[in-house]
Amino acid sequence: MLTLTLGTFAIALNHLLLISALALATFVGWRVAKRGGENPESVLFVLFLLGLLAARIGFVAAYWQHYRDDPWQIVDLRDGGFLAWPGIVALLIGALSWARHRPALRRPLGFGVGSGLLFWLVATLSLTIYEQGTRLPDINLRTATGETVKLTDYQGGPLVINLWATWCPPCRREMPVLEEAQQQRPDLTFLFVNQAESMQSVSTYLATQGLSLTNVLFDGSGRLGQAVGSMALPTTLFYSADGRLLGSHLGELSEASLARALENFETPDSSTKPHSATRKLPCPASATC
Repeated sequence: MLTLTLGTFAIALNHLLLISALALATFVGWRVAKRGGENPESVLFVLFLLGLLAARIGFVAAYWQHYRDDPWQIVDLRDGGFLAWPGIVALLIGALSWARHRPALRRPLGFGVGSGLLFWLVATLSLTIYEQGTRLPDINLRTATGETVKLTDYQGGPLVINLWATWCPPCRREMPVLEEAQQQRPDLTFLFVNQAESMQSVSTYLATQGLSLTNVLFDGSGRLGQAVGSMALPTTLFYSADGRLLGSHLGELSEASLARALENFETPDSSTKPHSATRKLPCPASATC
């Protein structure tokens, strides 16, 4: 499961874990403060924001080449571009600084920060282990010609699977980024699995937007989203050649966040023939296959 869905509301599990860690830290700090000390609630919230800011700055610095041509993307947090370790370092430095100047805050703040960080680290590690133990679902999809294909037919090389719909604004915004990546990384197989829309409407959309995509597939009943545990769009999944889930991204992909996700796959040597060029796919390489 990648998301928690309540009616029409969906939240990524990694985001939920982060919010839960803050809630736990606040509760533990408050309980410790009742036995003596200052309630660290407001300080913990400020530290949380400080950590997020540092994590964003760290990500932008690490992937600056993808932001320098359009600096406004730096403030667009919808791409989910954060690096954990700069955020943790900034949070710990901030906590030490506060504790140094406010002795009554030391014990409650220390217990709060410690419990929140420990919970987040253990829960995130457990979620990662769980995700990487899941396999490529064995479900049927359709091509633009109406041919039925099995998703597992594409196994045998690294896969990037994008769940999308034409009515989804983040899906539309990220599509040119994925199109460029598909052209630049022929060693990877990109599958664009449309969710519950007609073939005609998707073909019209791709034509009017000037998008040239290979391996456009159709999931009329949304079974793939249900199988992977994500009802939010867009969702992008990254699978190894043996069908093991390496990672996932919920929400819009920017050039930087996609570049980070693709680090799961090694870039082939120029002397090595791209895998997708030698493997026959069930779907012909056309704009709306």
